[in-house]
Amino acid sequence: MPQAGFTIDVELDSGRGRTGVISTPHGEIHTPAFIPVGTKATVKSMLPETVRDLGAQAVLANAYHLYLQPGPEIIDHAGGLGAFMNWSGPTYTDSGGFQVLSLGVGFKKVLSMDSTNAVAADVIAPGKDRLAIVDDDGVTFKSHLDGSMHRFSAEVSMQVQHQIGADIIFAFDECTTLMNTRDYQILAMQRTREWAQRCISEHERLTRERTDKPYQMLFGVIQGAHYQDLRQQAAKEIAELPFDGFGIGGALDKESLGTIVGWVVDELPREKPRHLLGIGEPIDLFVGVENGADTFDCVAPSRNARNSALLTAEGRFNVSNSGSRGNYNPVDPDCGCYTCLNYTQAYLHHAYKAKELIFPTLATIHNLYFTVNLVDQIRDSIKAGNFYEFKEEWIGKFTHGIHSK
Repeated sequence: MPQAGFTIDVELDSGRGRTGVISTPHGEIHTPAFIPVGTKATVKSMLPETVRDLGAQAVLANAYHLYLQPGPEIIDHAGGLGAFMNWSGPTYTDSGGFQVLSLGVGFKKVLSMDSTNAVAADVIAPGKDRLAIVDDDGVTFKSHLDGSMHRFSAEVSMQVQHQIGADIIFAFDECTTLMNTRDYQILAMQRTREWAQRCISEHERLTRERTDKPYQMLFGVIQGAHYQDLRQQAAKEIAELPFDGFGIGGALDKESLGTIVGWVVDELPREKPRHLLGIGEPIDLFVGVENGADTFDCVAPSRNARNSALLTAEGRFNVSNSGSRGNYNPVDPDCGCYTCLNYTQAYLHHAYKAKELIFPTLATIHNLYFTVNLVDQIRDSIKAGNFYEFKEEWIGKFTHGIHSK
């Protein structure tokens, strides 16, 4: 059985970016790499074979959703996540922390668990109740499916993720947002550090107990919002623990993305991989790679596709707009994806307006191919020694196209 680990190949002469290989029991991931999100053991509207064909090296599923449905024991008995969803390559699961702490209040990334925060009442969506309560031991939450009550702790998250059986798993953390006070960010960091230690202990216990299962790499999660001292402190503390890699998460000001990632990366051991959680917009991928992120995951490419927002080298546009109605050209004539090689904008416009099920499939194929292929090109540019030239040319064309559409 292949061993888990990470090797570094080429590093930027200036900057923190590098290429490398993450080895897992189910194959290698050549980094930098974009990891498509298959939340419920499926990339929405896509066959696993199609996801593989468009170039994806791994997929990421969500522990919270799979815990609620179908249940981790079902996946465990099937032979693990890959076998369950017919995916032969490497797999990730996030810890469920973000979903446990956010979905219940009716918003996505707008969440505050800080009862002392003056704006706390404003983060609950109209007509919604707070459905997740955090304390020092874990989180009690109400299922968004049937209203049943559940409890997640560091130990439960590890147990669930071991049953799901992904190659790379994440420690349970308290996810905050920029709406939280600095004092609460500090409290959440302390909880996350304590939970990280408990995750390691439970992970080690389960690894010893489940000797018939492949080894799962455990990544620690680094919080600290937009505060330099908190990010650096969190990174130092998590780096001291015996994690296999690291996830950079929590509240991120996108305008300061590179700066924040750099703060964290400079405190982490060079020889371990770094995953940037929830980042997938094209320009952000360049920023993340340059500042030392090795892998990325995000629902944006597939979610935007379902809403008709398609990516091209000259910016994004909505194929639902009237300009596509009689346009018999592909979305992007330079794109090599199945959709662009075989379907016109006119057809995609029709399929979207007619609400045909083929539309999200074709649109998602395009956006995922575009995103996966972009990070592949970034990786190739680092190896070729022309990353900065490629970045300047690519972003210039992309942003000019956005402004001109």
